[in-house]
Amino acid sequence: MVDALARQWDLHVDALAYEPKGAGSYHWAARTDTGGRYFVTVDDLDSKPWLGHDRTSTFEGLRDAFATARALHDDQALAFVAAPLRAAEGTAVVRLSSRYSVAVFPFIDGRVGEFGQGMAPADWRQLVSLLADLHRAQAASVPVRRQGAELAGRPSLESALDALDRPWDLNPLAERTRDLLAAHAETVVEWLASYDDLCALVAARDNELVVTHGEPHAANLMVVDDQLLLIDWDTVGLAVPERDLWMVAGASDDALVLYTELTGRSVDLDAIELYRLTWALADLAAYIPVVRSSPRVTADVEKAWSAVNTYLH
Repeated sequence: MVDALARQWDLHVDALAYEPKGAGSYHWAARTDTGGRYFVTVDDLDSKPWLGHDRTSTFEGLRDAFATARALHDDQALAFVAAPLRAAEGTAVVRLSSRYSVAVFPFIDGRVGEFGQGMAPADWRQLVSLLADLHRAQAASVPVRRQGAELAGRPSLESALDALDRPWDLNPLAERTRDLLAAHAETVVEWLASYDDLCALVAARDNELVVTHGEPHAANLMVVDDQLLLIDWDTVGLAVPERDLWMVAGASDDALVLYTELTGRSVDLDAIELYRLTWALADLAAYIPVVRSSPRVTADVEKAWSAVNTYLH
């Protein structure tokens, strides 16, 4: 990684401090021999199924996502976009190995929230305003990919539903997960059916697509001098506005009203429900296999078990 920083970004690192944050990525705070400070991210190309189906397509998806963030910041003048720096080869991310990639960001001294954290009125209003600006961006001038309400792990979730009549006895939490899913199997099947119906409705809005961040929750917001920045742009995509808006809909009854006032766009509550449902089903599809397939209870298994309980209780 240090060699790549010198070769691709001309950054000669004197000190690295590991920052244990996020999932599927690894982060370091770096200081160079000239005193510059940077934030270095190494992404695991095996852990981002929304970007691609293998390491090559995942890297290509990450490359396009970071190029979109760079273009939004530079060409669309969206200062709230925390974009990575371009490397010598012209991209904002480079391959570190077959499995890993590396990107470099300016070091920003700010405060990041936590997922699920509530927002003060001033913050959610500012976030709605930022999303309105983002959704006005000229999609044709950035390399943004289309993102629907994909459920990448659906086969795994359906496989788990089909296996409820057999023991999941690799570890104690696996069997408890099976019992919990069995008790709520009818509900999950109904969620999947509703997901399919809502996807069909939203697909008809093909002419209303905008550039969306994808996950504008508190953990992807950084506060710097009372101003919000949006970080983590690997989920950026062309979609209906509700892909972002469902996450602010719960902040206040007035959040969606404010968005309509700022943009002139009415908000589709069916699409809000689709993306809320997609998030829940995607989490179940990601976490149930972790518990089900592990031969022992690890920290990751305990985290997955806790997440499943969040939805099935």
